[in-house]
Amino acid sequence: MNRFETIANNLAEQIRAGQIPVGTKLPSLRQIIAQYGVSQSTGFRAYYLLEQWGLVRAEERSGYFVTPGAAINAVSAEKPVEAPKKVDISDLVFSVLESTRHPDIVPLGSAFPSPKLFPSARLLKSLVAGTRSLTPWSTVEDLPGSDQLRQQIRLRYVATGFAVAPEEIIVTSGALEALNLCLMAVTRPGDVVAVESPGFYAALQAIERLDLRAVEIPVDPVSGLDLDALRDALEQHPIRACWFMPNFQNPTGTSLTVEKKRKLVEMLREKQVPLIEDDVYQELHFSRERPLPAKAFDTEGLVMHCSSFSKTLAPGYRIGWATAGRYADKVRRLKLMTTLSACIPAQAGVADYLEHGGYDKHLRSLRSSLHVQLEQMETALHKWLPSSVRWTRPDGGYMLWLQLAQSVRAMELHALASERGISIAPGPMFSARHAFQNCVRLNFGHPWEARFENAIASLAEILDDPEVHEC
Repeated sequence: MNRFETIANNLAEQIRAGQIPVGTKLPSLRQIIAQYGVSQSTGFRAYYLLEQWGLVRAEERSGYFVTPGAAINAVSAEKPVEAPKKVDISDLVFSVLESTRHPDIVPLGSAFPSPKLFPSARLLKSLVAGTRSLTPWSTVEDLPGSDQLRQQIRLRYVATGFAVAPEEIIVTSGALEALNLCLMAVTRPGDVVAVESPGFYAALQAIERLDLRAVEIPVDPVSGLDLDALRDALEQHPIRACWFMPNFQNPTGTSLTVEKKRKLVEMLREKQVPLIEDDVYQELHFSRERPLPAKAFDTEGLVMHCSSFSKTLAPGYRIGWATAGRYADKVRRLKLMTTLSACIPAQAGVADYLEHGGYDKHLRSLRSSLHVQLEQMETALHKWLPSSVRWTRPDGGYMLWLQLAQSVRAMELHALASERGISIAPGPMFSARHAFQNCVRLNFGHPWEARFENAIASLAEILDDPEVHEC
């Protein structure tokens, strides 16, 4: 870890623990330089990193202050790793997701960005061009995935900074199928799987469907997955697989540092435990460089890297993939045994777009739009919500994880918001134990309109309602 990262992490720990309260002015750069014996550039980079994390804000000629959006660790009281348990989450998830389907609903609880941000017309041209290139034999030859598409996906890995073998790549019907196939490939009913807490509800649903057991590993809204808790869980329980999101984790938006990704892969390598890496938001980074996946540090084929074009290009096309390492043959066979093949014309269209349609130019525009929308949502949250509400500014994706007052019941908030035409994603749907009762996830993936501003104002009004609070 660099010196500026060490300084930033030290201050972040104090802020999250409440040792440096909201509104407090931090030590000046001159004081930081003297205290740590570093250069002015190092001190400035430390504060810049804290700004990126959403923990501090700079005020001209005044210094740096702890922002009202600074996150206090929402999981600190739940760190001990509990025994594996059966999962019963689907009814809750389905009831919440049902509220996001109507077009008149303000989709703060949605799992997708706005389709208005995608190049639908240009993609349609690629679909036509790609379909014209198909032969009658394509429907048979391309069952594991079209060679053209797999080559384009392989080039995306090369652009990230590492290579994968084309035969590792299995094209699937979206990332969710890729993740489920990987889970099926390495587990049997009754096995124990480590998942994040809070974590992606679809992982919990998959565990429930396959009659597996879940061990929840705490996720800090700033620093990400708790590797110490994971190490304890690996020692205490017969974990057969891990399902994690190292980049822009859903729902918290946090990412692991490069060093923590390396440590994670090494820890699992020592135990020979496979990692199912959900990386659907990797391309939606706000920094200049695309973040490395944990797969980049895998030397033994234990990491199964899963992603898709649903969050970046074409939700309805349902084109995803798994780069499954040593498990590629098993995942490929499971694909053939279940859904046989992803849609061949859709594969051809996406492949043509990646080769000729200007995908990187589109991604730059998409990332810029999401970054602007994040700032607009944060402005509204600061304006309308109580100063006690905490969140951490993500470095990518389009999700914000809010920690509300301890007395707030997120399910009641969800119900009352639905009555006003607003969907939110309540915290309990992201936990096998239905924890995080005072947390919600909000989606900033839609172009900002007056109805979103009004929805945040309405949420503030609902938070004043005694029905939302525990007696």
